[in-house]
Amino acid sequence: MIIRERTNWLKMLFIWKGSVLRKIIPQLLIITLFSLVVLYFKGNIYDYKVHLNPAIFTLLGLSLAIFMGFCNSAGYDRFWEGRKLWGSLVIETRSLTRQVLTLINDNSEDSKIKKQEFVKMIAAFCWLLNFQLRSKNADDKIQELLSTENFEKIRNKKFKPVILLNIMGEWINKQNHEKNMDTIVLTSMDNRLNELSHIVGGCERIANTPLPFAYSVLLHRTVYLYCFWLPFGLVDVVGFMMPVIVLFISYTFIALDAIIQEISEPFGEEENDLALNSLCKTIQFSIFEQAQIPQPELEVSNSYFID
Repeated sequence: MIIRERTNWLKMLFIWKGSVLRKIIPQLLIITLFSLVVLYFKGNIYDYKVHLNPAIFTLLGLSLAIFMGFCNSAGYDRFWEGRKLWGSLVIETRSLTRQVLTLINDNSEDSKIKKQEFVKMIAAFCWLLNFQLRSKNADDKIQELLSTENFEKIRNKKFKPVILLNIMGEWINKQNHEKNMDTIVLTSMDNRLNELSHIVGGCERIANTPLPFAYSVLLHRTVYLYCFWLPFGLVDVVGFMMPVIVLFISYTFIALDAIIQEISEPFGEEENDLALNSLCKTIQFSIFEQAQIPQPELEVSNSYFID
């Protein structure tokens, strides 16, 4: 995901990273070449003159813009819900870390080490959720955070974050049996684990339920049919400037179509998807700092692709 400071209007015109222009250049080149061919033959196909009234494209463009606005809202809702879920994850992990560090009534050195191991499990949970949503193998990262015993428990599981929640619940229950906390604290910490489980379910819902395919197909087809018909409607109206006008209009519609497809899958690894790696690093740094676990400084930049 791009995290960039606001810049002036002139620089915004030439920004490349984070723009969908790179993805749609081939389509724009094809449409521009097609427009030049239409201009060369003055809208004729063999001996037949294709007559398309520009007013038709006004009506079609308005309808298309309304439909694209609906799809864009639906796509952004998915993106924003994903961000809210990960924002809740930041809050819940910090709160659970605080409870473990301050509400367990055993301040021995051995207990401190065990608490730090639990905090590492919290960080591992975030990374596991990240990698599950992106269908990537998390073993190398998780081995650094979990004990050998716990790593082997989740290694071959399909829903690894859920299994790790079970291990965390067992750890908390053991502290209760050892009289290191009362039932009120136990209930509170169990509620935190439930919230983490809700976050996993919410993320899985977004990841496993894309926008209805019929919407995507209809939008995609309509955009490209509109852009390829447009040269015939404008060739007699704007003359030699027609390819430029068609290019600009095509860029607007095709780019928005590409943006909708990109943000509707917020857990991917494209430049405008959620920066899950950065969020995990922030969570890990924050809770390790709470638990006084040694770690390198967190590098944060607001001017480039950070995930």
